[in-house]
Amino acid sequence: MGKLFGTDGIRGVVGETLTAELAYRVGQAITIVLTEQKGGAPVISIGKDTRISSDMLESALMAGICSMGGSVMPFGTIPTPAVAFLTVQEEADAGIVISASHNPYEHNGIKIFGGQGYKLSDEMEEKVENIVLSGETLPVKTHDQIGMRLHGMRQMKSDYISHLLSTVDCDMRGLRVLVDCANGAASATAPDLFGKLPLHADFIFDKPDGVNINRGCGSTHMETLCRGVVAGKYDLGIAFDGDADRCLLVDEKGGVIDGDKVLAVCGRSMRRRGILNGDAIVATVMSNLGLHEFCRKGDYRLVCTDVGDRHVLEKMIECGYMIGGEQSGHTIFREFATTGDGELTALQFIQAYCEAGVPASELVSCCAQYPQELINVPVSAVGGAKERIMGDERLWEQVRKHEDALHGEGRILVRPSGTEALIRVMVEAKTVETAHTVAQALADFIKNI
Repeated sequence: MGKLFGTDGIRGVVGETLTAELAYRVGQAITIVLTEQKGGAPVISIGKDTRISSDMLESALMAGICSMGGSVMPFGTIPTPAVAFLTVQEEADAGIVISASHNPYEHNGIKIFGGQGYKLSDEMEEKVENIVLSGETLPVKTHDQIGMRLHGMRQMKSDYISHLLSTVDCDMRGLRVLVDCANGAASATAPDLFGKLPLHADFIFDKPDGVNINRGCGSTHMETLCRGVVAGKYDLGIAFDGDADRCLLVDEKGGVIDGDKVLAVCGRSMRRRGILNGDAIVATVMSNLGLHEFCRKGDYRLVCTDVGDRHVLEKMIECGYMIGGEQSGHTIFREFATTGDGELTALQFIQAYCEAGVPASELVSCCAQYPQELINVPVSAVGGAKERIMGDERLWEQVRKHEDALHGEGRILVRPSGTEALIRVMVEAKTVETAHTVAQALADFIKNI
């Protein structure tokens, strides 16, 4: 991870750490790198979420790209996975998403996909970063070498919706769903998507105003959706995040269906249809112990990677596996997508639900959810504090002692944050009290190292 690019692109508070000037220079840099790679002027697609700053950053990126001879396909407001899909379909050389996902409106981000729809490689990111941070004045194009904006691209979302619809084939008649669009990018596609399905869908938080994205709504704030599903007697609730690459669901009783349960339900459906390669489900080390039990009892192969959907996808590609994801709702269906896709996930879950013919609460009961306690322990941001703590044998002696006390009925994970000066302590156990007690004991120990 470099100075600009984090685990999910460039992120920051707009006007503070993420400025129009920076976006302009990123546009120039990615165009230079792609021109060198391609041997000619590149075409770059751009999509954005509904934040008040997204238009400004889009304009700056477009100006930077065109100043270096690249041309731009602006898709407008559209989910992150739609940019990945359409970049491949339209044979663009790269795709840029302007979004900070589930974060508050004052944050924004710049994420870049390569021409194959996958996140930009570390090597490419490093080249872009080096140009941006060099401080050198970059020679811009003049006359007929200046790049152009390609028009008519905002209608491309219909192609993305058609693609999503092509991934399901089941009888949805009589199904009633309540959809939370997080006042984000899903507001531009979900009503059209669900309107084309033979089911009844109502929508909440689908009126973005630039500052209400993720505010008390979406996949990180499920309370209103949970209450609405029960009050309205819906069969399912569906929640997206700001850029609609995540999806969590709600059963008819108001219970949250997290990413682990989605993996279990959809993985089982895929195996029944003979499309679960290697009987494998890819998750991360943060997956709940309940998913581990589901896989063990059902004779599935559970493959766990480091935290981050990039690591999940890399393992899926390496081994040919077809489904993977995270608790947070990033789920990748590799037959249909190159990245996590919230709307695709919703459709795949609906298909599994309709095939099963039982209430959602019964469907997801196959995957228990152990109590989980997560404590973020702040540490010094300088002097290699995270590395020093993680390398201290006394910490691991404490971890082993508490693991022995759990007698195989729990799990402990201690890891450094990839983006912040934090050590994360996660404990799962049979009871909330045990999970909390063990996590707090380890957190206190870390504070005193």
